[in-house]
Amino acid sequence: MSSASAQQQQQQKRPIRILVSKLGLDGHDRGALVLCRAFRDAGMEVIYSGLFCTPEQVANMAIDEDVDVVALSLLNGAHLTLFPKVAKLLKEKGADDILIVGGGIIPESDRKELEKSGVTGNFGPGTALPTIIDHILKNVKKGRTGQ
Repeated sequence: MSSASAQQQQQQKRPIRILVSKLGLDGHDRGALVLCRAFRDAGMEVIYSGLFCTPEQVANMAIDEDVDVVALSLLNGAHLTLFPKVAKLLKEKGADDILIVGGGIIPESDRKELEKSGVTGNFGPGTALPTIIDHILKNVKKGRTGQ
């Protein structure tokens, strides 16, 4: 492959863009901020939504920022309501190719329900950061990043 071809191919690839969001009335963002740094250190472009977002705000932000992944964090128990709502809104807006990853205080019994709605991962406290990053790398839609 010529040098020019290699440069052109490299320019077509872009880092994974990830939106990290705190939904609802959950003001505990230490874990989300740790994730932001880990994603950045893994070479991803990170957008942090801030606290107290609605599902509508998250879906709109994901589309406006052209992200590949939405990482939702929730510690207040409303994950079965708010996470699926984000997935539904993204689907309605034609953005169902965006990977949605959940995390927070999520009982094992709720994880299958979240998976059915399109929310993957559903990682709990203490999950190793490389495990979450690996999940994203394996599941992000390849066409979104030019890879």
